[in-house]
Amino acid sequence: METALTELVGVRHPIVQTGMGWVAGPRLVSAAANAGALGVLASATMTTAQLRQAVRKVAARTDAPFGVNLRADAGDARERVRIIIEEGVRVASFALAPSRDLIAELKDAGVVVIPSIGARRHAEKVAAWGADAVIVQGGEGGGHTGEVATTVLLPQVVDAVDIPVVAAGGFHDGRGLVAALAYGAAGVAMGTRFLLTSDSTVPDAVKAAYLAATVKDITVTRAVDGLPHRMLRTELVASLEGAGRARTLARAARRAAGFRKLSGLSWPQLVRDGLAMKHGKDLTWSQVLLAANTPMLLRASMVEGRTDLGVMASGQVAGVIDDLPSCDELITRVMHEAARVLATLPSRG
Repeated sequence: METALTELVGVRHPIVQTGMGWVAGPRLVSAAANAGALGVLASATMTTAQLRQAVRKVAARTDAPFGVNLRADAGDARERVRIIIEEGVRVASFALAPSRDLIAELKDAGVVVIPSIGARRHAEKVAAWGADAVIVQGGEGGGHTGEVATTVLLPQVVDAVDIPVVAAGGFHDGRGLVAALAYGAAGVAMGTRFLLTSDSTVPDAVKAAYLAATVKDITVTRAVDGLPHRMLRTELVASLEGAGRARTLARAARRAAGFRKLSGLSWPQLVRDGLAMKHGKDLTWSQVLLAANTPMLLRASMVEGRTDLGVMASGQVAGVIDDLPSCDELITRVMHEAARVLATLPSRG
């Protein structure tokens, strides 16, 4: 299936595997790429040295195009951009809107720039700055998310910009892909669906928790880092929502210190990243500290398998997923189902 997305990035299928922290590592990304999707490495939880090593591991496992996801507000974002350029990565995606200068630097080097956005005005802004495409995540999506459903947000963005639009939030099968194309999207991006594959390195106990969840077990909370965050509802989430400020901050400080050690960041860098998250958002200083805590809560589940202590970011689609196919099996299934659905649609003639 050829769309503006496949033509832009050179993949066989209009499907993106999103850059999920602690999840989208070399094994998952290379498996998605070899299956014909655009695999995207998550770099925010890596040091710059780890990022370069991860890029080289993916390149050694696949000849297909792949991408790297960056936090545009990170203190070392420009260094990470240099790594992407030097290592010949095809696509740079961003969790937050990159600056005009970063977009220009990447495009001058031949890198395709695809920011993720959650509002029409943000899409208009990055398109005006030269972004090659945008990923539009509706409120159904996992992790940090907005309030507007994909079915409402997607057509707004398609109508507002003249670059390819990739739909995210609520997609897991071929019917969803066809629906997104009908709205005018050039493809779909999926996170939770790729997390729940046999190629994902997420521990089995955590995968089992996702598979056991119903749609009603997936909630949006501000208790983790002060921002709307969609995840599985667990006892930890309930305890964070009910904890007092002093207890919450003590926990956050310990975990932030742990992330600082793992990431190689200094305390000033962590503070700068926290300030960047605060910019334009109504966060208290205590919530800024909580934001530094989030990577450790995610790591506890996605790496250590601690369903009792970790946060499990999740799209609502986890409530309707019940298997763990390989990336190849998943993408083959999605594309075959999309073809069947398209074949059954009435002709416009």
